[in-house]
Amino acid sequence: MTTNKKMNPWIKRILLAGAVVLVAGGVAVWYIFTQTFTDTKESKADYTVNAMDFLKEFQQDNNAANKKYAEKIIVVNGRVDKTEIASDSSINIKIIDTATDAYIIFAFQQQHLAEAKQLKEGDTVSIKGSCSNGIYSEILETYAVNFKRCTLNK
Repeated sequence: MTTNKKMNPWIKRILLAGAVVLVAGGVAVWYIFTQTFTDTKESKADYTVNAMDFLKEFQQDNNAANKKYAEKIIVVNGRVDKTEIASDSSINIKIIDTATDAYIIFAFQQQHLAEAKQLKEGDTVSIKGSCSNGIYSEILETYAVNFKRCTLNK
């Protein structure tokens, strides 16, 4: 005896929807992991700001400043207060508001590390980068604004 059962139409629809979601998810993951960015040096800045005024904006209204600056290319002009060389492939430059201990930290792109390593504390700089966000640290009790993909602006 052979039984010829037909698959329930709802099961077919669920399996098809699952396959579509799986393929779409795979495409999204591939896109995220293979995404490349234009060299920041070649990008046009959305804003040019003075470092201390920029920090004050975040201190006055962190949410509004994040909405305005997050993921935008910004040129920040100020004075280097600290350099942190973590390894041959990483350097961070900090500009600090000594009155409030708020700071901006710039992470440089790989291809611009050599020029960043030449910076010394006290140097006046113009740095272009993508603003990640500003946060208030409960532990440090201060504001920090993070930049990624930075380069010296000349």
